[in-house]
Amino acid sequence: MKPLRGLRIVSVEQFGAGPYGTMMLADLGAEVIKVENVATGGDPARKTGPYFLGDNDSEYFQVFNLSKKSVALDRSTDEGKAALLELAMTADALMNSLRGDLPAKMGLDYASLGKHKPSIVCVHLSAYGRDNSRASWPGYDYLMQAESGLMHLTGEPEGPPSRIGAPSMVDQTTGLTAAVGLLAAVIEARSTGKGCDVDTCLLDVALHQLGYIATWYLNEGLPMSRQHRSAHYSVAPVQTFPTADGWIFIMCMTDKFWFELADAIGRSDLKSETRFSTPSLRHANRDDLTAILDSEIRKQPTRYWLDKLNGVLPIAPVLDVAQALDSPFLAETQMIRNVPHPAKPSLRALANPIKINGMRLKQSVCSSFGADNAAFVGQPPQQRRGAL
Repeated sequence: MKPLRGLRIVSVEQFGAGPYGTMMLADLGAEVIKVENVATGGDPARKTGPYFLGDNDSEYFQVFNLSKKSVALDRSTDEGKAALLELAMTADALMNSLRGDLPAKMGLDYASLGKHKPSIVCVHLSAYGRDNSRASWPGYDYLMQAESGLMHLTGEPEGPPSRIGAPSMVDQTTGLTAAVGLLAAVIEARSTGKGCDVDTCLLDVALHQLGYIATWYLNEGLPMSRQHRSAHYSVAPVQTFPTADGWIFIMCMTDKFWFELADAIGRSDLKSETRFSTPSLRHANRDDLTAILDSEIRKQPTRYWLDKLNGVLPIAPVLDVAQALDSPFLAETQMIRNVPHPAKPSLRALANPIKINGMRLKQSVCSSFGADNAAFVGQPPQQRRGAL
């Protein structure tokens, strides 16, 4: 089932944020036409190694671009601009992930495109937004983690600020934010016949990930900082614990789970200790509690605690990437699948995390650079001046 079948999106995009958002929509059935720049040889992600897939393609590129079509245009020529406008007029939405000052200059905003098609939705994903003093600034994921405070919150207190380990967390959450905005605006446009501009940016989304940390500071003046062992900011015990052969993460977010843990480690007496009797007291005495739990939990290996506590309280092993991706549970859930590529028929990829009626979404690799010119801009690339 492809619930977005019939939705056409033209996207002027590159690297991670915009492409991730449109890929999610493509997997759900939207026809996503990726417009790439001839002058630069296409999305720079195609040339990002170290693992390449034939000529002008890579595993890195496919991570963000499954299920899409590719059109290559030279947007600096009159013919290339005309071809992009013609293509945009066939779409429900045009998305871009350009610097904030570029969409208006390139005629990709609603003020320009709405004159030709009033119902079109124009989605802008930039580093800092289009309506401020930083509109012309370039920006990437890690810069946003630095400036938003996320790096200040990541890592051990004694260590340096660190970025989140996942390589594109802000990019991907911003792409998803843009996709939600796009869908909301398209629903409105189909109802009223009038489109609009939709904006989001990397820094806004990074700041939004601060969640209650931001609310506490804005209202109570409380600045949070890094916590030992990735502990929760206000609830205990919620953190990592060493076992005899590794690490586990335990989350006793409620009294019920705390009581279960105390019983499981053979320390039921802790449930009646005054200093651990409420969530706030357990947090206030977290260092003492951690020392007690460490002494008991490290007596047994990780597998022992998982067998004893899985399904009883929230617990997970701390795995490295290889252990995580080789987990038999991923085979059970079909989270890893084969997505054949002409240069690598055995290409494996993570499945889309959305299921429809219990079924994983079908996925395919993105077309090669400019492979769909003939279908969408009227002539094969080699015959269109301003194209390939």
